[in-house]
Amino acid sequence: MSGGEVAGILVAVFWAILVSFLAVVLVRLAQTLRATTKLVADVTEQAVPLLADASATVRSAQTQLDRVDAIATDVQEVTSNASALSTTVASTFGGPLVKVAAFGYGVRRALGRNKDMPAQSSRRAVIVGRAVPSDRRRKRKG
Repeated sequence: MSGGEVAGILVAVFWAILVSFLAVVLVRLAQTLRATTKLVADVTEQAVPLLADASATVRSAQTQLDRVDAIATDVQEVTSNASALSTTVASTFGGPLVKVAAFGYGVRRALGRNKDMPAQSSRRAVIVGRAVPSDRRRKRKG
């Protein structure tokens, strides 16, 4: 055997090992691609019903939001009506009630003076934040 034949045998063995290694890699790659294809098919089978359910849920939520919007509009209308009613009641009864209360206060005060009550000297005048006896006020005026 000459040097060329030994070199040829070494190259042939090297190529055989390289081809075997590439064959193993290609077999593994084919298995990975099959598994990936199966996984994508399974995900697609499960995703389609989930998307259909999600779409139905979104439609239902939109329907509920439309109902809530209608209710909010009705509540706003009722609130404005109640505000208008309270304003009307206040303007209708407010003035006369104040007049009746003032009249009643005047009558009580007038009836209270007619009785034998002590004069204003024993009462105190109220100033914001404190009470000052009425005797002091008279001394300052006089």
